[in-house]
Amino acid sequence: MASDGTTVERLRQYLRELTPEARALLIAELERAVLRGDDVAGSELILHELRQLVREARGLTPRLNSVTRVFYMPIEPFLVDDIADHNHPSRIARASLLPIWNWIARELLPDDTQAYADDAGDALLAGDIKRALALAGPLQDKAADVIERAFAAVANDEKAGRRLRSQIGTPRSEESTMLLARALRWRGVFDNFAARLPLQIADLSGARLDEIKAMIDGESAQEPANFPCFLLIVMRRLSEPWQIIRFAIKAAGTDHSTRVAASSYAIAVNIVLAEMSRLVSELKGELRSGRGVGCGILLKNIHDAARGLRTELDISGESHWGRQLAQLRAQVSGLLKSEIESVPGRVRRLLRPRSAVDIRPGAVLNADDVSETELLVDFAGACRNFASELAINEITQRAYTELQQYLDNTTRTLVDGLRNAGEAERPFRQSQIDAAARFCGKVFGAEYAAMISRSAEAARGGEQVRARG
Repeated sequence: MASDGTTVERLRQYLRELTPEARALLIAELERAVLRGDDVAGSELILHELRQLVREARGLTPRLNSVTRVFYMPIEPFLVDDIADHNHPSRIARASLLPIWNWIARELLPDDTQAYADDAGDALLAGDIKRALALAGPLQDKAADVIERAFAAVANDEKAGRRLRSQIGTPRSEESTMLLARALRWRGVFDNFAARLPLQIADLSGARLDEIKAMIDGESAQEPANFPCFLLIVMRRLSEPWQIIRFAIKAAGTDHSTRVAASSYAIAVNIVLAEMSRLVSELKGELRSGRGVGCGILLKNIHDAARGLRTELDISGESHWGRQLAQLRAQVSGLLKSEIESVPGRVRRLLRPRSAVDIRPGAVLNADDVSETELLVDFAGACRNFASELAINEITQRAYTELQQYLDNTTRTLVDGLRNAGEAERPFRQSQIDAAARFCGKVFGAEYAAMISRSAEAARGGEQVRARG
C-alpha cells in the first residue's frame, strides 16, 4: 500500500501545479468522457482530487501541508468531503483533519509531532515519499494510543469530556478522533485487506460478492468494531459505490427493506444514503457557485445511487429509508428545475441579434459568460440522461426543445448579421457566432458546429470581396 500512497501523493502534487484554467479544462474533458461511457483509467480518482483542489481554492476545506497529508494517508478510505456536522457512518469529514492534527500537536504529542514534521519535511523535500511514510508510522501508533487514553480518562466525567471536545474544536469531535485512532491502530489489517481486493470492481455480484463478503465476515470476526471500515474500503474500489447495499441484501436473504434493516449489514444502506445526501449538497453548492465543476458526474452518481436503491431494494415509502430517498430525489428535482429552465434564457441573452447602434465599437461577448453558459448547456444535456429517475422529464424536454429551436433559428440570423456587418460591429458579431458554434456543438454535435463556423467564414469572405470592390 505504500506504493499506492506514493502514487496518489505524486498525482496530487502534479495536479496542484496545474493552473486553475488547466484544471478546469481537465475536469471538463474527463467529465465528458465519463458521461459518454468511455473507460478512462483513474478518472474518478483524478476528478476527486481536482474537486478537492477547487474546494481548497474557495476556502471550503482547510489545506493540509505535505507532512500532515502523509500522516493521514492510512485513513483515506474513511474520509468524506463534507462539513463536519453531517453524520456519515464510520467516516471522518476531511474538514476536521487540520483541527484534529493541531489538537494532537498542541495537547497530546507536541515534541513527537514537531520531530516528525521536521524529519518528514526533509524527506519530502528530497523527493523521498517512502521515507516520509516510514517516519509517520511511530507517530501514528502513539497518536492512536493517546487519543484512546484521553477519551477513556473522561468517560465518566461529563464536564471533562466537554472540555476535551472543545479543545478539538470540531463537530462530532469524539466520533471523528476515535475513528482516527481505530484507523491508525488497525492500518496494517486494513492495508492487507485492501491489497486482497481488485483495484477496481465494476460489478459487485455473483461469486465476487460472495467472496468479498466472506472476507469481510472473516476479518470482522476478529474485531467486530472494524466491520464498517471494511465496507468503506470495498466501497472505494467500486465503480458504482451504491452497490455495497448488495451485501445487506445478501446477508438478509431478501430485498425487503424491513428484513434488510434488521441484518448486520444494514449500515451499508445508511452509508449509501448518507453519501447520496452529500452528493446532493455538493451539487447544490456547485450550481450556486456558477462554475459547474463536475456537475455532470455528480448528477450521474446521484442518479445511479437513487436507481440502485429503488430497483435493488423493496423500500416502502413509509419506511425511514423510503422517506430519506424520497426527500433526496425531491431536493434534486427542485435544484435542477430552476437551472434547466434558465438555460434557454442565458443563451438568448448572449446570442440575441442586435442592431448596429446597440453594439459598442470593438466590443465582444464576455468570455466568462460564454464559458459558464456553455457549461450550463452541457449540463442540461446531461440532465436528459437522468431525467426519468430524478423526476425532471417534462422540464428537461421543454427546455431542451426550446433551446434547440432557438439555436437553429438564430444562427442563420447571426451569420447574416456578420455578412452585412460594418468594421466597428464585426468583432461582436463574430464573438456571437463563435459562442453559437460552441453551444450548437453541445446540442447538435461537432458537425453542426463546424457548419456554422464555415458559414461564418464564408460570410466574412463575402464582406472582404465587397470591401475590395
